[in-house]
Amino acid sequence: MSPYRFVILNPKDNVATALDFIPAGSFVKITYQNWEQDITIKQPIEFGHKFAIVPIKQGEDVLKYGEVIGVASSDIAEGEHVHVHNVEGKRGRGDQKHGKRSILGV
Repeated sequence: MSPYRFVILNPKDNVATALDFIPAGSFVKITYQNWEQDITIKQPIEFGHKFAIVPIKQGEDVLKYGEVIGVASSDIAEGEHVHVHNVEGKRGRGDQKHGKRSILGV
């Protein structure tokens, strides 16, 4: 069992939300229903922030609580911090590197 607390509420989720500060290099064991996975945390994860529990490819939906919360703006490795630097809202303006268009082309 991991000494760090986090929450995953839906089997469709591809991220977990940290309930403790999780230092970079820490190991967490994800156990959810019949699925078990050991993950190495790549960057420090602050309380309330997300980390990927599976690889997420650029353009794929980011799922939290079974709901789409955005789209990956770059590939996100398992254990990587998931936040505004690598997720774009589907309803937002998009980031500046895409000019006036989001990575979705709108």
